[in-house]
Amino acid sequence: MMKKIALIYMGGTFGCIGEPLSPMPAEQFIPKLQHILPLHLEIDCFTAPVIRDSSACIASDWLQLLEQVQHLQLQQYQHFVIIHGTDTLSYASAVLSRFMGQLAHVVLTGSQYPLLNAQGSDSRKFTDAIDNLNFALDSAVQAPPGVYLAFHHQLIHASTSLKMHTTALNAFAGSTEDNECHADWQPLAVHEPLIKKARHFNCMSLMMQPIAPELLFANLQAIASKPPHVLILQGFGTGNIAVSPDIIALLQALRQQGCAVIVTTQVPFGGIDQRYAVSQWITDAKILISNCSSHADLYAKALKMYLQYDAVDQWLVHWQD
Repeated sequence: MMKKIALIYMGGTFGCIGEPLSPMPAEQFIPKLQHILPLHLEIDCFTAPVIRDSSACIASDWLQLLEQVQHLQLQQYQHFVIIHGTDTLSYASAVLSRFMGQLAHVVLTGSQYPLLNAQGSDSRKFTDAIDNLNFALDSAVQAPPGVYLAFHHQLIHASTSLKMHTTALNAFAGSTEDNECHADWQPLAVHEPLIKKARHFNCMSLMMQPIAPELLFANLQAIASKPPHVLILQGFGTGNIAVSPDIIALLQALRQQGCAVIVTTQVPFGGIDQRYAVSQWITDAKILISNCSSHADLYAKALKMYLQYDAVDQWLVHWQD
């Protein structure tokens, strides 16, 4: 029996036309898209609840997409391909992975070049859109359950995806399908109260620079005047940050104000390593340490924790779940 695929269009370069590029309205683009779909697959096209440039996407947009996927699952769809802009494609992929686990076969893709020519009348002469879409569609029916990012003939586990190049066709890196990835998190059903709460999710990431500790303290003081829900500190190397007693006290005060402070590394691959004495303060101060596969995955985990738990102390209890 042929597997039915729900193809969801969420915007991005894939559906742009003109010079300079701007998005074609979805109601005009979907019929054009249907003309180039492969005949050997049963595909139904849908428009995402929110269509926008992916650089403007926020957490609630991806939760609305998740809600749409959940509703389609009730209509017996279990295979999904989502067309999304590349700027935040890794974030969208990581969020869907954290919230869906292995409940369905989900593949996200996009393109560095539009599907259509500037006039929107025909396929573009040079584009990666068709190749990426066909690869994503085939992957959706062949890959094991889970969430993946399909780009330039690479099928990447969604939680590990990272955009590595702004314009190259081979734009994404991560753990490929051949490599084992234990993204078997507990799914979280999405409903309107969670979507509403997600609109207010305030997550700030601070990449450490080689500056004096007193200057870092002053910068953190400015943040502490109105702290976000989550403050991610991207340390050097294995997550090292040079701190002072004043900085540690300020980070503890942030936690008491309801801000979850998380230490990670600004290095794309390799993860956190707490062997060094300079990092002992992290354990002593009860600051969360990233155990995620990528920066986008850390964002997705923080979002999920924010939606599940109201108090930072609960984050400490459940961080390793």
